[in-house]
Amino acid sequence: GSFLFRTNDETLDALRRWAGDELRSVNSQLEFIVRRALLDAGRLGTPKDPDAQETDE
Repeated sequence: GSFLFRTNDETLDALRRWAGDELRSVNSQLEFIVRRALLDAGRLGTPKDPDAQETDE
């Protein structure tokens, strides 16, 4: 999904600098920040381990 994100110039400038420091686009940086905040708050399930094997019981 997508949505419009509005913020003030100071916040956007800081976000652009942070994204640039980490070699990400602003969009990718926002997604990174939001996902990390959701995980930290327990609002998003833990990432699935791609090496874990599922068992049929």
